[in-house]
Amino acid sequence: MDSDLAAQVRNVLDVDVSEFRSQAQADAEVVKSELKDGTFDNHRSIIGLEYEFYAVADGRWRQERESEETGAELVRVPRRLLELIRFEKELGLHNAELTTSPQPLNAEGLRAQAAGVRSHLLSALQTTRIEGMRLVSDGIWTIPPSGETARDYLTDSVSDDGVRIATNMTDAVRYHAMANGPNTPTPFAADAPHVTLEADTVMPESLITSIQPHYQVPHASDLPTYHNYALRAAGPLLALGVNSPFFPPDLYDEGVDPATVVAEAHAENRIAVFESVLNNEVAEKVRFPADLDTVEEAVDRVATDPTVVPMPVERGDRFDDKFATLRRKHGTFWRWVRPVFDGADRSSANARIEFRPIAAQPTVRDSMAFTATFAGLMESLPRHEHPVIGQDWSVAKENFYAAAREGLASEQRWITNGGEETTDPAVLYEDIFSHAVEGLRSAGCSEADAESYVAPLRARVASGITPASWKRERVAERVETGDPLESAIPAMQRSYVDEQTETLLDGAFTEWW
Repeated sequence: MDSDLAAQVRNVLDVDVSEFRSQAQADAEVVKSELKDGTFDNHRSIIGLEYEFYAVADGRWRQERESEETGAELVRVPRRLLELIRFEKELGLHNAELTTSPQPLNAEGLRAQAAGVRSHLLSALQTTRIEGMRLVSDGIWTIPPSGETARDYLTDSVSDDGVRIATNMTDAVRYHAMANGPNTPTPFAADAPHVTLEADTVMPESLITSIQPHYQVPHASDLPTYHNYALRAAGPLLALGVNSPFFPPDLYDEGVDPATVVAEAHAENRIAVFESVLNNEVAEKVRFPADLDTVEEAVDRVATDPTVVPMPVERGDRFDDKFATLRRKHGTFWRWVRPVFDGADRSSANARIEFRPIAAQPTVRDSMAFTATFAGLMESLPRHEHPVIGQDWSVAKENFYAAAREGLASEQRWITNGGEETTDPAVLYEDIFSHAVEGLRSAGCSEADAESYVAPLRARVASGITPASWKRERVAERVETGDPLESAIPAMQRSYVDEQTETLLDGAFTEWW
C-alpha cells in the first residue's frame, strides 16, 4: 500500500472546490484576453499525435508458444522501463503512451511524424522484448495477466485510511483522486452488451487505448469552424476506425449465448466504456460536444465544466502558468473533439483541436492514415466552405454513436460538396477522401504522397473490412464450431498480435486480409 500516494490524494481532496472554480474562471479571462491580442495565432497549421499502447507477454521470449492457448497475456510495464524507452505513463500499469513533437503540416512535417513514431517505437520494441514483453497498438485488450482474471485486475484496490487506491493503476495522483472525490461515479461501471463490470476506481477505463491526432489552427478565432467541421467528420472516420468489439471473456454475463455476444457486439466499445465509466448524473464529463459559436465559448466550457479533481496548482514563469488552474481543469475536460489552449511561452502558444474518437490501429501506417486524413480535412473543408457544416448537429451526433455501434454498416449521413445528402458509402467517402487529399496537397504534399496517406482508409471502404469486423469474423468462426468465448476471443487476440508483430512498423492492415 502506498501511503505517500494516499497522502497526496488527501491533499487533493482538501483543496477548496469553490476557490478552484473561481481561479479557473479568472484564468479563463486571461486566456480570452490573450486570444484578443492574437497570442494564440500561429499563421500556419501544425500537427501532433498522442499514441497509446498496452503491453503483452512476448511469445518469442519463450522461443515458441507452448500451445495456442497461451501467449499475449497483459503485462505490467515497470516504471523504470517506461523512462528508458521515453514513453509516458497512462492510466493502467500496462499502458504506455508515445507523444510526437509538433510538426508543420506539410510534406516534410508528415514524413517527420511518421518517421518519429516508427523510430521511437522500433527502439521501444527492441528494449521491451529484452524484458519479455511487447507493446501492442489496439483498441482494447482481452487477455488478462497470466494467472489473473480481467475482473480482478480491473477491480483490485485497497483502502488507506479511507482513501481508495487501485492496485494496478499508475501512481498519478489525479487518477486515484477521481475515485475518492465527492462528484465521482459510485461505482465506476462499464456499459456494454452482455457485460457487467463495476469497480471502486476508474481502472475499467484502462481497458481501452487510442490515437489522438492534434491540429493546431492557424488563427485561433477560427477554432469554432474547425471544431464544428471535426464534429461532422467524427462519425464517418470513427466508422472506418472501429477496433474494440470484444471484452475479456470473464467480463461477460454468465450463461450468455456466445453467438448472441458476437451478433450484438458493438464495433467500438471504447466509446461506451469511456462514457459509462466516467460519467454520472452530476457530471457528464465524456460526450459528443455541441457546436461552438466563438473561441471564447470554448474557453468558458472548460472553466465551467463540473469539477471532479480540484488539484492544487503551482505557478511558475512559463507563459501557460498564467492560466495554470484552467490547464489543470482541462485535464478532466473529456470531449470526443476537444479544444486546447497551450504553450510554454508566447512564441509556442497555440489553439488546437484534439480528435479523440479513433482507437489505436493495427499498424503505424493505419494510425498515420487517420492523422493525415483528419489534418487534410481540417485544411480543406473550412477553406472551401464545404456544405457539410450545414448538417444539423443532431445528425452528426447520431452518426457518431451509430458508427460506434455498427461501424461501416451504420449508414452514415453526409452532405456532399454538391450540397446533396447521401448515405451511400461510396459517394460519402469519395467526397471525404478527395477533400482530405486536396487538403494535403495544398499543404505541400505531392498527389502521390497525399493519396498514399489516404489509401489504407480507401481500402477499408472498398473491402468493407475494418479492424472490428476482422476480429468479429475470427471469433464468429470459432463460436460456430462450438468454441466458448473463453477460447474464441483469446485466439482472435493472439492472431491480432501475431499479425501485428509482422506489420506494425512497415506494413498495413490490408496485408492481414
